Amino acid sequence: MSLNTAHLNGGVLIHNGEQILLYSDGVTMEWSAQQAGPFQGAKKGIMYLTTHRVIFINKSQADEMQSFSFPFVTLSEVEIEQPVFGANYIKGKVRAQPNGNWIGEAKFKITFKKGGAIEFGESMLRAAHFASRGGMQAPPPYVPPQNQWYAAPPPAYAPPPQGFYGWVPPTNVFPQQPPSDGVFMTDAPPPYPGINSPYPGPAGYAPHGPAGAHGSFANPADAKAAEAAQSAYYDPNQPQMAYIPPPAYYENPPSYNQATGKKQQ
Repeated sequence: MSLNTAHLNGGVLIHNGEQILLYSDGVTMEWSAQQAGPFQGAKKGIMYLTTHRVIFINKSQADEMQSFSFPFVTLSEVEIEQPVFGANYIKGKVRAQPNGNWIGEAKFKITFKKGGAIEFGESMLRAAHFASRGGMQAPPPYVPPQNQWYAAPPPAYAPPPQGFYGWVPPTNVFPQQPPSDGVFMTDAPPPYPGINSPYPGPAGYAPHGPAGAHGSFANPADAKAAEAAQSAYYDPNQPQMAYIPPPAYYENPPSYNQATGKKQQ
């Protein structure tokens, strides 16, 4: 995860091939970190869920933290909380990328003042699960884009209508799209795994191409992942609470069923 690397000209900066799945204006970020500085205080802004990560853009131009990038491979201990009083929120832990402008781990809390925390959090977990199908590795060091940035083409603004592996992001809950003059892209591909693109990872890694709701898969493992995903939709009568974190930071995240299961009493 990197600090102040995902914003540009008041908008968001994404990789070539990265797509924005959900856009939520009106969120508040709060941090509990070993270091102070940019992590101090509640921060109001915009949250993006993409095919590869979560991105927070601060609305305050005076704040030391202008943006925050959460690649799926850096997240752990994510929980979706539904307090009796107060707004629903997402909490979890994130680890820094090497050269990502900060060091260590930090706990975060994301509050959705306009609603949608459950749907956004569920989508985060589902996207992370799909992205892990080729294997999760520790994120590489952050490298600033060397290529020229440009206005992102329209396909970067929203997921395809057929969704991914039978799952369609809940754009009915988040109908807004980012402003057309606020999404920028570089030629550099994402350096970590995503739903719709292979991970240019270590030697021996065999990437698999994306598949739609009725697409084909490169091997039986992908087909099983898609089958499991299609049977794992959220039940509003059984609100999710938390999931058990992966045993190690660099290992695969839990399955979607594990992530959305209720705590045992």
